[in-house]
Amino acid sequence: MTQAQARASTSSRLSRRDFLSAAVVGGGAIATIGVATSPAEAAKMSQKAMSYKPSPNGSQRCDSCANFQAPNACKVVDGAIAPNGWCILYRAK
Repeated sequence: MTQAQARASTSSRLSRRDFLSAAVVGGGAIATIGVATSPAEAAKMSQKAMSYKPSPNGSQRCDSCANFQAPNACKVVDGAIAPNGWCILYRAK
């Protein structure tokens, strides 16, 4: 292989810097797509998967959670939700 052929072969390869730059840009695009989807647009999760129980966890109750929708629903957990229930997604209002 001549020196000119070696340079042509090397210049056609993707450099480590180019690869990392593409990975960062691609990762940012994927992260942006994930952020663009709101919980309301996503499918609700099952009560079992969220360890939902119809009784409170100390002072944490569904009716004081930011995800609770009166009278008996949740933005992120599927099914009927008791106002005094609780799950692992509890987030104070």
